[in-house]
Parts: sequence; structure tokens; C-alpha cells
Amino acid sequence: MVATIQQIIGKVNPKLYAENGSELLKKYGSADKIPAEEVKEKSLTSHNLVYESFSETLEPLYYFIVDLMNDFGLAPEKFVDNFSETAGSPHFSETGMKAARMQEEASKIMGNIAIVTRSVLSILYDLKEFKIRLQSYEDLKSKDRDKSDAARLSLKQIWLDKVDMTKGNSSITMMARQLGFQTLFNAFYTAKDEKDADKIDLNDMVKRIVKQRIYEFNIWITESEKELRKRYGLERNYLKSQVNSLKLYSRWVKPYLKAAQQLEMKEPGRNAALVKSFNRIVLELTLLGKSKIKVKDLAISGDLPKDFEKLKTKRDYYLCVLVDFVFRALPQQGNFLGKSEIVFSAYALNSDELNKLDRELEKSDVGDVLKLIEGTTTESLDKMQEEIDFFLKDESDNEKDKDKDESNPFLALIGHY
Repeated sequence: MVATIQQIIGKVNPKLYAENGSELLKKYGSADKIPAEEVKEKSLTSHNLVYESFSETLEPLYYFIVDLMNDFGLAPEKFVDNFSETAGSPHFSETGMKAARMQEEASKIMGNIAIVTRSVLSILYDLKEFKIRLQSYEDLKSKDRDKSDAARLSLKQIWLDKVDMTKGNSSITMMARQLGFQTLFNAFYTAKDEKDADKIDLNDMVKRIVKQRIYEFNIWITESEKELRKRYGLERNYLKSQVNSLKLYSRWVKPYLKAAQQLEMKEPGRNAALVKSFNRIVLELTLLGKSKIKVKDLAISGDLPKDFEKLKTKRDYYLCVLVDFVFRALPQQGNFLGKSEIVFSAYALNSDELNKLDRELEKSDVGDVLKLIEGTTTESLDKMQEEIDFFLKDESDNEKDKDKDESNPFLALIGHY
């Protein structure tokens, strides 16, 4: 069973707003551990208003109270907005069709979000691989000899596995293992260029092979670095476009998800007002209005005891009015006619209690749907945001200026070539 707002307020301050507050505190030890569903609600005072009319719609009554609360400076907020209706009601079919349409659109966009998310993950994996490879090229240019030599050995291994292996039986690996050129491996790893190959104590045939492969390897280093940096830049641009698409899809899907949630009907249970064959709907609305209490001013004016004038506290205090609407209505062409039951309840809460009330509402079923909506759209992006930011951060100004074309094609018009 879902706790009501009144029960949650009773949990926040069980001593004042729960009839069984003492029992619950004794049983659970602290207010935080009390289940809100077990609270027997109680307010400072309450007033009931019942109004029934089948010649006037219910909306004017609702908006009159909302405007009245605003006039009193209570700034009402809507906390609950539920409805239940009979299966035989024409309004039930209309609402169901709208909900199905919202769910269908949301489902399509969520499918696109899943595809783009997988694409982003794949791009991030590729960019990590490129980053690791590019680090070897950076270390190769390092002034630290040990680091430079280690990077060269790493790149030679990649060249042997990816490039030289395509030569088949004439590759260094095959020649060393099957054709008796056991010294080829050591010679290839030792030599940095063709001159180094001449200095190694080897027979002429091995030297010729090493010099040839070292020459090919040095060309491959230059060209492969250019190609890798180009692919890295293209992947970064593709990642940026995919992330923008993901954000766009997230914006598009939220209204549909929220609309589908708002069109969900509350389980009617055993409510006697709802008979399957009748054309009836029950609407439940809860508003909370609050106004800050100026303790010192009220003490000076005599509305509060004189001692309150000296009260010093860091917390603010609020006059709170909770308004519960229960409409038992007959839906007719977008209008609702019928009976209204309105309960006005008064509370006095401080800022800490209001903050705690917000947290309790987030933990309750009231906030569950919003969490689901956020989880399906933004959380998936937030989890990857750190890695995305790492790869999409702006390059240095030097790198931006490096590729800038300073030529002026219009100089050719005046004979400048």
C-alpha cells in the first residue's frame, strides 16, 4: 500500500502529526525507521467541504481554490494527481488509446537510444585502442632513451604481427621458425636503421633481409602514425555526432514517457464508487501550500507570545495547508460533472522537516516514475560522460593552427603564384 502525503508528514514529525507517534517511536527507535504506511495521520486542524452539482463542471471549483491559495501567499504545489475509472466508461477507451500512442512513440525512440548508446560504447573502445597506440608513437620521440627504445620494440612487435605476417613464408617469423634464420629476430629488434644492421655481426644474406625490413618498418612508422591520427580525429568527430544524437533522443523521449506515466490509471481496488458498467471516474488531487512565518513580526504584533521576539534559530518556519480533492465525476465531452470532497488540513513545519518531506517523497512511489524516466534517458549518458569528456576535450591551439590553410587563392588573379 502506498503511503499518503499525510502519513509521510506524520513520519517526518511523529510527535505532532501521528496519532500513534509515541507507539511507533517506541517500536522503531527513531522517526527515520518508521514505515509511513503504519502512521495514523493527524493534523493541527482540518475542515471538510462537500459540493455536488451535475449542472456545473468541477474545474472552476478546483481553480478557485488554487487562486485563493495564491491570494493568501501559499504558493500551492501539486503532490498527487491520480485517477481511476470504470472499464465501461467511454473516457476509459479514449485515455487508453492516448496512453498506447505515447508508449508506442516512447518505445521507438528508446530503441534508437539503445542503438546509439551501443555505438557510443563501441567508439569509446576504439578511441582507447587508438590512444594506446598513439602513446607508443609519442614515446618513440621521447628524449628518455629507455622509453624511446621500449616504444620502438613495441611498434616492431605490432609491425611483425600486423604487416610483416602478411608476407607468408617470407615473413621474419616464418623464416626464423621454419627456414633456419634464427638470428633474424634478434637482428631486427636490435637494429634501428640500415646503418645499425651493417654493424651487427651477421652473414650477408641475413644483413640484406634485416636492412630491407628495417627500411620498410621505418616507412611504416611514419605513414601509420599519420593514418592513425587521421582515424583518431574522425572517430572523435563521429563520437561527438553520436553523443549529440543521444542527447537529442533523450530530449524527445522524456515528454512521451511523462505523458504515458500521467495517463496511467490508478488501481481502483474495492472503491464502491466505481462500477464496471457505469460511466464514472474518480479523480484524486493533493496540493500543498506553504507560507514563511515571520516569527519576530508576529510576536511584535501580538499574534505570538512576546518571548518569541527573542527567538534565535537558523531554521525557517512555515504555515502549511494541505488540500485533498476527491472528485467522483461523470465524464462528458472533456468536462467532469459530479461530487467534490475537499479536505483542508493545517500543519506547521520548519525548513528541515520540509526538506525531509521532499526526500521521503522521492523514496516513495511518488518519485519512482520520475527516477525511471531519468534512468532510461540521462543516466546511461552520465555513466559515460567522463570518458566522453576526455576524448572530446578541445585540442591545444597549436594543433588547431597546425592544419590551418593560410593561402589566398585570389592572389592568382593578380599574377601571384
